[in-house]
Amino acid sequence: MEFDLENPLTSFKEHQSDTMPALFASESDHMPSLSFFRSHISFRRQAISLILQAQYSCNFDPFIPYLAVNYMDRFISTQEMPQGKPWIVRLVVIACLSLSSKMKNTHFSLSDFQREEGFIFDAQTIQRMEILVLTALKWRMRSITPFSFLHFFVSLFELKDPPLMRALKDRATDIIFKAHHEIKLVEFKPSIIAASALLSACHELFPLQFTSFNNAISSCEYVNKERLLSCFGVMEEMVVMDGNESMFDGASSAKTPVSVLDRDRHCSNLESETTTTTNNTVGVTAEKRDVKRRKMNGFCSGNTFQLSQIQHC
Repeated sequence: MEFDLENPLTSFKEHQSDTMPALFASESDHMPSLSFFRSHISFRRQAISLILQAQYSCNFDPFIPYLAVNYMDRFISTQEMPQGKPWIVRLVVIACLSLSSKMKNTHFSLSDFQREEGFIFDAQTIQRMEILVLTALKWRMRSITPFSFLHFFVSLFELKDPPLMRALKDRATDIIFKAHHEIKLVEFKPSIIAASALLSACHELFPLQFTSFNNAISSCEYVNKERLLSCFGVMEEMVVMDGNESMFDGASSAKTPVSVLDRDRHCSNLESETTTTTNNTVGVTAEKRDVKRRKMNGFCSGNTFQLSQIQHC
């Protein structure tokens, strides 16, 4: 049975209300360390770009790249990422996509993803990277995400009309997908992101009921009001920005990975680092045009290894 993001602690399709205390108590264990804000911002941007490319080229269920980003964020926040090895970003991304595909019982075509790239990784190399990711995540693959809390918070609104509930939940889901690329939101717990997404959706769809919905969520014993307010503010900025860009998109509603990442608004102290990384990435891309495909064979011997031991073959 495939992993259900809405019910990470149970295999039942129906939401189990008695699991909510456990979800709120455990959600912090499924968050990345905030230290990677400073040390891995460039790596994250490149990785998300690759994950989005895979989503568009492989036509993934959107939950697969979402789960892959969750794994990637948690992984890189526990590791010292080697410098001067651009192919490591791709290897980590492939491992995270492979793991998330397995969790959703979906076939991941490695050949499709590597078809146009300068590096080819063999199955053994990818498997060892998967083990490294699993070890770093302490094998917690049934991630607790904002989707795990949507049903609970929607139930607080006491909406009587099922179509209205579905519309609210669908819009909140769309906002959560977009929010996963916004680095300012990584610091917030999944439950706070879920509550903020629902409030943002309510503000957009049912403005007259926003006050009552806000009061319902704010009075919840599990919700920190100050964190909710901060997260909602960031999310509203993101939604407004997305809406403004849509006006310039013309008739096409499709967004490329580049256009999505262009909305990634970092703090001013990170802008210079981002610019340097972009220039370096352009140089690597130009160099790779003249490089033959290289097969990445097993990167270490034995069953115990660390990311710093990975060598370019």
